[in-house]
Amino acid sequence: MIFRTAVEHAKRHPGLIPQFFFICLGMSGACLYLFRLARAPYVVWNKTNNPEPWNELDPTYQYKLVAITTDYEKLKKEGPDF
Repeated sequence: MIFRTAVEHAKRHPGLIPQFFFICLGMSGACLYLFRLARAPYVVWNKTNNPEPWNELDPTYQYKLVAITTDYEKLKKEGPDF
């Protein structure tokens, strides 16, 4: 019903067609970005198989922030293995 109303408005006012296009493009981009964030290695969906996946990440794993002066290849792990 909403799509039908939008099509009727677009037929009466053709200037709305680009607006509808960019709104749909923005909504699909936001959905794809949320899907990408949900598939990150540090997001836990199933706590029975691997409750703490961040313990398995390598110390050279670069998180979302980047330190330009840090040499990640020579970085040693500090702390015990669980």
